[in-house]
Amino acid sequence: MDVEEIVARTRTLVREVVLPIEDEFDGDVEAAGGAALREQLQQAAREAGVLSPHGPRDLGGLGLGMVDRIPVFEAAGFGLFGPMALNINAPDEGNIHLLDHVASPAQRERWLRPLVAGEIRTAFAMTEPFPGAGSDPSMLTTTATRIDGGWRINGRKRFITGADGAQMYITMARTRGEVGQAGGATMFLVPADRPGVTVDRHLHTTDRSMLGGHCEMTYTDVEVADDEVLGGVDEGFRYAQVRLGPARMTHVMRWSGAARRAHEVAVRYAAEREAFGGRLADLGMAQQLIADNEIDLAATRALLLEACRELDAGGRASESTSITKTFAAEALHRVADRATQLCGGLGVTNEYPIARIAREIRPFRIYDGPSEVHRWSIAKRATRRILNGHGA
Repeated sequence: MDVEEIVARTRTLVREVVLPIEDEFDGDVEAAGGAALREQLQQAAREAGVLSPHGPRDLGGLGLGMVDRIPVFEAAGFGLFGPMALNINAPDEGNIHLLDHVASPAQRERWLRPLVAGEIRTAFAMTEPFPGAGSDPSMLTTTATRIDGGWRINGRKRFITGADGAQMYITMARTRGEVGQAGGATMFLVPADRPGVTVDRHLHTTDRSMLGGHCEMTYTDVEVADDEVLGGVDEGFRYAQVRLGPARMTHVMRWSGAARRAHEVAVRYAAEREAFGGRLADLGMAQQLIADNEIDLAATRALLLEACRELDAGGRASESTSITKTFAAEALHRVADRATQLCGGLGVTNEYPIARIAREIRPFRIYDGPSEVHRWSIAKRATRRILNGHGA
């Protein structure tokens, strides 16, 4: 099946199966059925042949590279539950990418195969409460100490997306060095039923479409074996880069689809609404909102394509993914906000999907690195590059 066929099937699935459910429950995944809804939608995607388009082919996925994922993920993102249906929701999507690149053959069979098949969910446990790791991962305070045949993990985690109901947590813990030092972290594959692992509570964020919520967790003397280390000891931060850049870009893909839906709904409304002697869409101020949305969507797609080409070529793409993520998080929020304005009072009701799309997109300026942190990183690279004589 080529990419165009996958996109076409995804669009049909989203419009015929996903959107009616999303609209009925205003994008609230728990109200719509939670885990049971996930199973229902993924079965529909399985029957349509579009489940796990990014998963490795040898484990049942469609094996799409980053550039080819763009139109598929955007088509799925047109519905807030669409990514869940295709098994491309965060954090599972990023974990599939990470495990495919780093996991041992045994780990691939135990965790990656059922993850690609949609049989389990996972989470990525790195972020911690203050004074632990947040935007600055070097502040990692969760520790893993050596024991006979493995490790003992202690620490707390916060904002762990999808934690409630996950079967496994890719857990970052410090195995060397002191808090504030770069390096010295290791990734562990921790089964959710391992003694000492607890999901303490949900943080009730504004977004409501993420199955499993955003949770606080505690690790109390959690024992893991040596074969549950993901990759090499003390190499966790390096492996995190394998995941973070692509995961940021797939966030952009999914939210681009949602923003496009808000835009299309608003343009259709403006084209049909009569005001001041003509169509709303013929008024100059309305046209500016529409045009600016088209510009932001096109610019987002252009930056996304450039970053994904770099990733497909084997580059780290640290700068291009930071630039794309920062621009897109703000541009797509602007798209949803303008769409709200175009629809007037209806734009802030649940009569249209625009208000909930704006609600879901807003946290993207914080998730996967706040815009301010990315700007700090971009500015540091620019200064270093120019001072070293590598400017334009």
